[in-house]
Amino acid sequence: MSGTGTSLIGRHTIGRHTIGTSTAGTSPDGRVWRMPMGLDIVIRDAAPARLPREGTSGRPPGPAAPARRLTARQSGEYLFVGLRGTGGALLARQPGTDLLLGPGDICFYDVHQPPVLDFPRHARLKVFLLSPQLLGLARSDVPRLTHAPVTPASRLGALLSPFLSDFADTAAVARSEVGDMLAWNAVSLLSTLAGEHLADQARGRQPGTRAPLMSDILDFIDLRLSDTDLSPETIARAHHISVRYLHKLFREEGTTVGRLIQRRRLAECRRVLTLRSAEHLTIAAVAHRWGFASPTHFSRVFRATYGMSPSAWRDFAGRGDRESAR
Repeated sequence: MSGTGTSLIGRHTIGRHTIGTSTAGTSPDGRVWRMPMGLDIVIRDAAPARLPREGTSGRPPGPAAPARRLTARQSGEYLFVGLRGTGGALLARQPGTDLLLGPGDICFYDVHQPPVLDFPRHARLKVFLLSPQLLGLARSDVPRLTHAPVTPASRLGALLSPFLSDFADTAAVARSEVGDMLAWNAVSLLSTLAGEHLADQARGRQPGTRAPLMSDILDFIDLRLSDTDLSPETIARAHHISVRYLHKLFREEGTTVGRLIQRRRLAECRRVLTLRSAEHLTIAAVAHRWGFASPTHFSRVFRATYGMSPSAWRDFAGRGDRESAR
């Protein structure tokens, strides 16, 4: 795509663009919307179908990987999440396996090494471009995340596929405050989707097959994240099971009770730290609101999880908002 006016160059430059929730003239058959938090949305009806890509910002390219081909047999709409800033070399170690996609599938890909598409002429692509940091991902997660699509038949796929499709269409006409809310919701849901998709692959099972009891337990935890007394004992007692059985359920999920609670609390703190309405709150206050008793401990685990301090994350998310407003 280099030289066609549709490639991504430098820092979020996509052809000729207009900052804000408006169209950007990448090509006669492509539209781009710049959203808050460094999220860009690309809609393409081009034939042959091609995905947006980025260079590696002057870094030497990694070893050549076999070309990966995504094939669709049906016309319709396909959803992609393009991950930026991955370094461009990790996927070289991933086998160039081909995938068959269906309408409504959500497929993650590395913008430095986008797959080749073999799609019908009347296919439509809706692409969400953002950094792995926004999704709470490490670079090592990217090859696994791009290994398989999320289908509309899965629990989260059934929820997110229509939401992302409608969001892409709504972005062009949304008021700025609505756009902020939609952008955050999209990023938050994509973060959840990425985490669940990675966990399902690690367990070697199909997405959306979690036992009803485990779903109830996770809902219970989400409703009580701010409770500093939330513990395996209180969770087990509320669901009339033993603590030992509770730990067994979490082992089957590939995690522990404490790790899951911490991950969910961190995700909520990360969300709040991006909100303009929470700019007056100190980082310590945000941490306390979501169940962290020690601000020092919170800062340490936040950095270990997301690769930056809470204050650096707040500045990073705010900079995305400011760049979108220019």
